[in-house]
Amino acid sequence: MTKPVTNYPTDQLLRYTFLEQDVRGELVQLSTSYQRMILGHHYPAPVQRLLGELMAATSLLTATLKFEGRISIQIQGDGPVNFIAVNGSHHQELRGIARVRSEISDDLNDLRTLMGAKAVLVITLTPEVGERYQGVVSADADSISKVIEDYFMQSEQLRTRIWLFADGEHAAGMMLQVMPAQGTTLEAFEHLEHLTSTMTAAELFKLPGTQVLHRLYHEEHVEVYPPQPVTFKCGCSREGTMEALASVSAEELQDILREEGAVVMNCEYCQTEYRFTEKDLTV
Repeated sequence: MTKPVTNYPTDQLLRYTFLEQDVRGELVQLSTSYQRMILGHHYPAPVQRLLGELMAATSLLTATLKFEGRISIQIQGDGPVNFIAVNGSHHQELRGIARVRSEISDDLNDLRTLMGAKAVLVITLTPEVGERYQGVVSADADSISKVIEDYFMQSEQLRTRIWLFADGEHAAGMMLQVMPAQGTTLEAFEHLEHLTSTMTAAELFKLPGTQVLHRLYHEEHVEVYPPQPVTFKCGCSREGTMEALASVSAEELQDILREEGAVVMNCEYCQTEYRFTEKDLTV
C-alpha cells in the first residue's frame, strides 16, 4: 500500500555564517519534498534512507553554487544498488532516483555494502551560462557524508563537515565549511564541529531550523540568512516525452500501436504515465 504524502512545516534550507570564525554553515530539513520523491517507487527502506541523505546533500551543495544552473550528484557502483542520483537547481528544485538490482534487507545501512567497494561519486555542475564541469572521486566509504567531505578536500582543499539523516519520512542535513582564503584555525573549526555533532536526527527532524541553530550555537556570533524553500520538481511533460519518441522509428511505433493500442511511457522520476494513441503520433 502506498504511503500518503504528509505535509510538514519544513522543506527549507537555512544558510548562516559564524562572524568570528570565517566559517559558513547550512541546514536543510525535508519532508514533503522527500516523500514525494520516493512516492510510488517502492524502494527498500535502506534505499529510501540513502536517497533521503543524497537529497539533503544535494540541497546543501546546491546552496554553494556561485552561478545559476544545475547540479547532479550520482553514485555508481557494483553493489545491490548500482545507481543513485539527485539533481538540483539553484532554485532548490530537486528530483532523484535509485536503481536496485538485487534484494536488500532492511538492516543494511552501510554505503559500501549497498553500492559496492568500487563505487564512484560523480558531481556535475551545469551553469546556464558557461562551461559544464564534472568531478569524479571514489565513493569507497561508509557514508555519503564522508564521500562528499573527501570530494571537497580533494577538489577544492576546503575543510568541510557534513551530517546527513533520513528515515523514509524525514531527511535532513547540516554542513560546515571553512570560507575560502580565510584564516580560521583548525581549533576553531573543530569547536564548531563538536557543537554540531551534538544534534540528534530526531531533533533535526522535529525542531524548527532556527531553534536548532539557537540550541547549537547560542554562545556564538551567527548571522542567519532568510530561509529558502526546497521542493520536489520532476520537470517532465507530455511535450517533452513526445519529443523523446522522435528517436524511435516509425515502424517500431506502429508495431507497438498494433499490439498495445497505445504507446505508454512512464517518467522514471515521478512515475507519471504518458499515453499516446495513433492520433497523437500522427504528424
